[in-house]
Amino acid sequence: MSLDWKNSVYSDGSEHFLSNPNPALGETITVKLRVFKNSPVKTVLLRYVINGGDHYALMEKTGTGAVFSYYSCSLKITQPVINYHFMISAADDTFYYNQLGITNYPPVEDHDFRIIAGFESPEWVKKAVFYQIFPDRFYNGNPENDVKDNEYVFDGHTTIRKNWNDKPCEYHDGYNLDFFGGDIEGIIKKLPYLKSLGVNAIYLNPIFLAASNHKYDCADYFTVDPHLGGNQALEKLIKELHDNGMFVIVDVSFNHTGSAHKWFSRDHTFFPASVGAWNCPKSDEREFYFFNDDNSYDSWFNVETLPVLNYSSEKLRDIIYRSNKSVIKKWMSPPYGIDGWRFDVAYCMARRNELQLHHEVWTEIRKVIKGLNPEAYILAEHMTDCIEFLNGFEWDASMNYFGFGRPVRQFLGEMDDFVKRLAKYSFQSKRRNAEELAKMFMQHLARLPHQFAVIQYNLFDSHDVPRLHNNPDISFESYRAAVIMLFTFPGVPGIYYGDEVGLDGHIHTVEGCRYPMQWDENRQRIEFLSLYRTLAHLRRNEEALQTGGFKILYSKNSVISYARFTEQKAFIAICSQDKKAVNISIPAGLVGVTESSVITEVFGRNC
Repeated sequence: MSLDWKNSVYSDGSEHFLSNPNPALGETITVKLRVFKNSPVKTVLLRYVINGGDHYALMEKTGTGAVFSYYSCSLKITQPVINYHFMISAADDTFYYNQLGITNYPPVEDHDFRIIAGFESPEWVKKAVFYQIFPDRFYNGNPENDVKDNEYVFDGHTTIRKNWNDKPCEYHDGYNLDFFGGDIEGIIKKLPYLKSLGVNAIYLNPIFLAASNHKYDCADYFTVDPHLGGNQALEKLIKELHDNGMFVIVDVSFNHTGSAHKWFSRDHTFFPASVGAWNCPKSDEREFYFFNDDNSYDSWFNVETLPVLNYSSEKLRDIIYRSNKSVIKKWMSPPYGIDGWRFDVAYCMARRNELQLHHEVWTEIRKVIKGLNPEAYILAEHMTDCIEFLNGFEWDASMNYFGFGRPVRQFLGEMDDFVKRLAKYSFQSKRRNAEELAKMFMQHLARLPHQFAVIQYNLFDSHDVPRLHNNPDISFESYRAAVIMLFTFPGVPGIYYGDEVGLDGHIHTVEGCRYPMQWDENRQRIEFLSLYRTLAHLRRNEEALQTGGFKILYSKNSVISYARFTEQKAFIAICSQDKKAVNISIPAGLVGVTESSVITEVFGRNC
């Protein structure tokens, strides 16, 4: 196959093409670009922007290998953010190369390569395989702390104790007050299982005191819910994880509290005996919320039990993150020392009509977190375009529904969840083909500095969306493709508990993705477990899947193929949604594969 030299042009922000991917302000680094050695290239320039003006550096040919020639130049990092692209003189024309690809016309700078000076990167995340745990539904390690039937009343409803093999209550049957008894002690007991799976990082759904089973309605940020084991259980879990070379991030919502929170106390019936009754809110704590003249208040999406926090309150900011006794500092400091946070509905936080404080607040939060631990992971929830927060000064990563999960699910044939919500307005969407999948991948990925791309939290399942494998229209062959992409796409893979055993559930309501974990090996799906275990260990051990380059090699009709690669090794994923066998030619030479290359299949068949 004759390959177009223009498609061989490649660079990225990894250590393979930058001498230091995370340079300090004032540092001089080397930038590299590669292209087929027989290309008609005359000159290569690095075009970069300093103080608003164009600057150019001549790139010298610094080496030629069996397949590629390499061009290099120096770049001094003189400002906090530098963007650049390449200009190539060849074949009587001028070409421009950025993260989106190559053109023969000047490109917009949205897709330029970018370097954030002094970026405090959570380096451990690059080698992580995450496992998300909904604590009440994972494993009951201590039945003594289980929630009992009718133990307390919240919002007019009473608690329900469920047996482990029961199905969760639908909302209007249980009101999120049905409990299965999972706890932190149960997580500790299952750490050997997680290690054998290949997991080395845990993302814990909320664990702080709250009335509901999901605990996004926090009642006290300073107390781990006694029904999950309390503060001591968390301390023990963190020690066990760190002793085993594992990490943990904790989910929290600072956008809102629960109505049973002691700052708010609308619901006086939630009084856990182990904690004690609340006092009525002090008058100065009313400023933590948005109260109106008629004593009504703002709540998240009009859910009355979730009053929204008001970050114009300096005292609130002190309690949440600034003071030495703040929530963030408590859980990141001894004897705990969590490795980061997952911030719920982070895109809504500190925003109310004319009061738009979100960028200010997130910048302050980042400074506090990175001041405590420069490698702490700041993961935030966002389901749509989150680029405004991935600027080097706020979040490290988002829950990558937009750039990964939603595109993959559409490629497999599902209607996009955001379109489905508009079905009453007659909105529909068809299966997305491979060309469309490639465009959806690249529209987001090509805007991200490599520093960010390799630490985004990739997922297709979570506690908020139906499990993909529970959709009866998705075959295991299709599902297998999604899992392979999860572990080979740039970023960090996140496994939602139970996906690896084909956990039961349904796709009709959110309760359908929150079934209790299946621990009976006779009821686990071994083909799922084998797939996840193979890929998790592969990713943990392969540099190319952690920080290597990414290039889409083929995207046509129902087949997409892309590569992750270093100079020494390439992994090529080929995923087809065609109902019959198809013959295609993959231009593997674009990533350096030659006739003499040793080719080994990770699996015995294509996905």
